Amino acid sequence: MARAPEGGPRRFPRRVYGVGDEPDPRFSLANERTFLAWVRTSLALLAAGVALEALALPVDADLRLASAVVFVVLGLLAAAQSWLGWARAERALRRARPLPSPALAPVVAGGVVLASALLVVGMLL
Repeated sequence: MARAPEGGPRRFPRRVYGVGDEPDPRFSLANERTFLAWVRTSLALLAAGVALEALALPVDADLRLASAVVFVVLGLLAAAQSWLGWARAERALRRARPLPSPALAPVVAGGVVLASALLVVGMLL
């Protein structure tokens, strides 16, 4: 793997690109696709939260609001995961180290279960 030339173009963020050697471009591109998947997930979660409050659904109002808030918070967490996960994985690739696990994935998954359960209970009331 080749190290970027010292006089070469500076890339942002420096704390990611300033370490290790250039990995195979296929790995960096796969990492970018994962980043974009997390961004799409974030947008879907935000849209779910907004839609719950925008549409007149046969769900208890308090539980619908609670579920909407959970979905919006999860959307924000998924956006954070997209950036943090990309940076952590890219640094690991550049250092030829094992890839880290997505730190916020269990929180997002658990939150989706919680928000969905609130909706189901709200429909039964």
